[in-house]
Amino acid sequence: MPARTGAEFIQGLKEQGPALYLEGKLVKDVTTQPGLRNGVNTLARLYDLQHDPALRDEMTYESPTSGDRVGLSFITPHSSRDLEQRHRMMTNWARVTAGMMGRTPDFLNVSIMAMAAAGDYFGQNRPEFKKNIQDYYEYIRENDLVLTHTLVNLQRNRAGQGESLVDATDIALSVTKETDEGIVVNGARVLATLPIADEIAVYPARSHRLPDGAPGRTSFAFAIPCSTPGLKFQCRESFDLNRSHFDHPLGSRFEEMDAMAFFEDVLVPWERVFLLGDLGLCDGLTRGTSYLAHGDHQAVTRQVAKSEFLLGLASLMVETLGSGDQPHVQERLGELAMYLEVMKAGLRAAEVEATTDPLGILTPRYFYLASVRSLYARIFNPRMIEIIQLLGSSSLMALPTLADFDTEIRADLDTYLATDTGSAIDRTRLFRLAWDISCSAFGSRQVHYERHFAGNPVGNATIMNGIYDKGPAKALVRELLDSDAGVD
Repeated sequence: MPARTGAEFIQGLKEQGPALYLEGKLVKDVTTQPGLRNGVNTLARLYDLQHDPALRDEMTYESPTSGDRVGLSFITPHSSRDLEQRHRMMTNWARVTAGMMGRTPDFLNVSIMAMAAAGDYFGQNRPEFKKNIQDYYEYIRENDLVLTHTLVNLQRNRAGQGESLVDATDIALSVTKETDEGIVVNGARVLATLPIADEIAVYPARSHRLPDGAPGRTSFAFAIPCSTPGLKFQCRESFDLNRSHFDHPLGSRFEEMDAMAFFEDVLVPWERVFLLGDLGLCDGLTRGTSYLAHGDHQAVTRQVAKSEFLLGLASLMVETLGSGDQPHVQERLGELAMYLEVMKAGLRAAEVEATTDPLGILTPRYFYLASVRSLYARIFNPRMIEIIQLLGSSSLMALPTLADFDTEIRADLDTYLATDTGSAIDRTRLFRLAWDISCSAFGSRQVHYERHFAGNPVGNATIMNGIYDKGPAKALVRELLDSDAGVD
């Protein structure tokens, strides 16, 4: 079938919705549930964008198997043109969400594509697993499915682990039975962001590993429908408070939800199993495939769109308050612009220096993407939000709601909240947006999410140190030292 419409995505969730528990109740229909429905509707908007006649060639391409137009995030890039097309497509989606939804479908689409391209890696485990991962990639591409994923086992005690996160096997998600139909799994995993999805992928995380000698029953990779019997999701409380777009402009649109996934005697058909019982292959998944680089290509593209949005928001705040001539304000706007351009430069450099693997797959240079992604998590994103708070100052406090403009106090609001460049209601609308990203529960989750999105920062830096070629830098130092040879 061709790329789905928003209505088709919503209908799919109605027919085969996940078992979500939210605020003490089992959700009957995620497409109408307050706290979830607006996130579903935003995803539907993304799918509808694929059918905009003006964006047809930016959002879809011709399937190599069916000939239908399918989503461009599924493309297997063989040329710089393919990467640039995918970049434009992902940018279009990221701008719809202002970069606030970290798990739009393109993130896992590019990851599964990269795994399928490295099918031989999975075939080392069992020959049929190569076919399984490649068939699965084709299946989600041809049916335009939304995926969530969950990678990490729950922890009871991290004492004595240092910076190496080693999962305990007594509570790890495990294979408890093998049958003619498939494997049966029991246990729990975190974190399933975007449980309002069609399917869930379960595979090892780079930031965690199983201990040496761990039983094979804890080593696997698979994917199943979110509606599979025995699979349940426990959601956190929603940050979409069922308020208007005026009052909560971000939370009312972009709540993607985070959840724990519980597996109780869940049957995974053999054709959906990609790895099983091989600890080395599971722990080496990121090294054996390029899925991390392709996933980071999507992530940094989204973060660029988010940074651009924050710069635009800050600029409009300054314009509304008339504070643009103040040196400290100019400094902060300049700082936001620098962060944005560093992110864009890292993304562009990764594309320009992309390399082709032996299978002909063009992969963005991982180190550039990992570098700016790490900076975004540790410096850029929290500092950008802090700048919004500093620029907003008291204007972020005691903000009226839309309902307040329909009372007898409206005249006072119009008189005292207006600025030289905007009306009271325009000012309030803008600063409620600033408040929602910098002060609300939704905004706090954004900072926390971005801070941990890339995983363990110490582990990431250790990995980058290990893969970076420091030889040329050391040669410069040796050359200087050697030039002094023989000098007393």
